[in-house]
Amino acid sequence: MTDYPLTPADLAAAIARAGIAAELAPMTVETPTVPAAAAALGVRPAQIIKTLLFLVHDAPVLVIASGDTLVDRRVLADRFGVGKKQIKLADAETVSRLTGYPVGGVPPVCHLTPVPVLLDRAVLAWDVVYGGGGDDRTLLRITPGELARVTGAEWVEL
Repeated sequence: MTDYPLTPADLAAAIARAGIAAELAPMTVETPTVPAAAAALGVRPAQIIKTLLFLVHDAPVLVIASGDTLVDRRVLADRFGVGKKQIKLADAETVSRLTGYPVGGVPPVCHLTPVPVLLDRAVLAWDVVYGGGGDDRTLLRITPGELARVTGAEWVEL
């Protein structure tokens, strides 16, 4: 059993092992939110991706959304054929246990437990996007195409 929380160093090693074309960008300020990450990088919030873990009938589903997208639980409910009340945002302990990373630093790739991934089509607007890099002071730089390749994500309109 791997201990968690995992760190940016763990993420860097996993990226290297998996041959993922991505790089970590250490920050000098905390970047646990989309606005903080966008400000630190000098990019638009839409270029930041947020990695959110939802529970659909208690089954985990990872949603990778553009930073300015509000994830509507109704869209997820319709996708999975369940009622909106069956879609819940996972609590911090569940996020850490399944991904290995703390909320505010969850990367879009290399999690402890593989789960299905839905990827917001809005990220296709960018050549590169930035997501969590393992903690609240590190970001991950990756292209949308590489992100889709390594996660096996299903593209969705959020």
